[in-house]
Amino acid sequence: MAFDDIRLEKGLYSGAGLTANLEKADPSENYRGTRLEKTDAFQRQLRRFGIKTSGRDSDRVEKFFSTSDSSVLFPEYVARSVERGIRDGEALDSILAATVNIDSPVYRSFSRAETEDAMELKDVAEGAFIPETTVTLSDKVVDLRKRGRMLTASYEALRYQRIDEFTLALRRIGAYIARSQFADAVAALIGETGDEPEDVPSAGSSLAYEDLLKLWNSFDGFNMDRLIVPPDLMEQMLALSEFRTSNGGVTFRDKGVMITPFGARVIRSSAAGSGRIIGLDSSAALEKICSGGVVTDYDRLIDRQIERAAITCTAGFSRVYKDAVKTLTVA
Repeated sequence: MAFDDIRLEKGLYSGAGLTANLEKADPSENYRGTRLEKTDAFQRQLRRFGIKTSGRDSDRVEKFFSTSDSSVLFPEYVARSVERGIRDGEALDSILAATVNIDSPVYRSFSRAETEDAMELKDVAEGAFIPETTVTLSDKVVDLRKRGRMLTASYEALRYQRIDEFTLALRRIGAYIARSQFADAVAALIGETGDEPEDVPSAGSSLAYEDLLKLWNSFDGFNMDRLIVPPDLMEQMLALSEFRTSNGGVTFRDKGVMITPFGARVIRSSAAGSGRIIGLDSSAALEKICSGGVVTDYDRLIDRQIERAAITCTAGFSRVYKDAVKTLTVA
């Protein structure tokens, strides 16, 4: 079936979602070697109706509603724009070791042995018993939180808006969701519900280079490649003489790129909490559990009932290995 022969209706949002259902009817693999090779099924539908979502010739929002078929594409456009806003921050993705997609409201992560004896690979004599590593389900349920915003605007107010301008507002909604999810991720890292990671207290009332060295040196078996630093300690860290060398100072002044402690990427966020720096190994510290992607009130959006349309995203976070996270407290 050619992509311009597909009948678009609300039912395509059920199950796996619009794009997945369109891909079944119009597989992207059929377009290899053609000018549409780099498009997916949704993007081909935009081309079908001549809807331009970006650039100098971006259409107005009302173009989505020129036919009953094309109006079905509007909620997917909204969801993709919000998802782009979530991804743009990059901070959250940079601290995730894994992302798990589930289709139930309850999730239990694996319980992993973390003691030195349990993880050590010992010599095994011929015919002797091989030590076991036991992996079981954790007795703790990971809480999934629904984060979102209510889109409040009349169709009359939006119809003459350029699509690319409206995209900016939707991406901002995504940024709000990403910020909230990052805070949820940090709460999981530092064990706000119990089982806190090891704390490395500062030797003084202000941050010193020796404190960062102590934090880095506390990682045994893991590699500290991320630092989450609150604004108050970020100022102190940038002011340390070790980060104000001639080369480092010029780079930060001209490009906004600072010399990072021991090669670790620094993420500035108040989610860390005042007076606390979080160090982690991004390959082993945290997993994200998603229950679907960005969800919209597609019925309301298709029918132009935009006055109060919810845009939500449900996710939770679980720490993977406790020793892959350390905290530095500066009194």
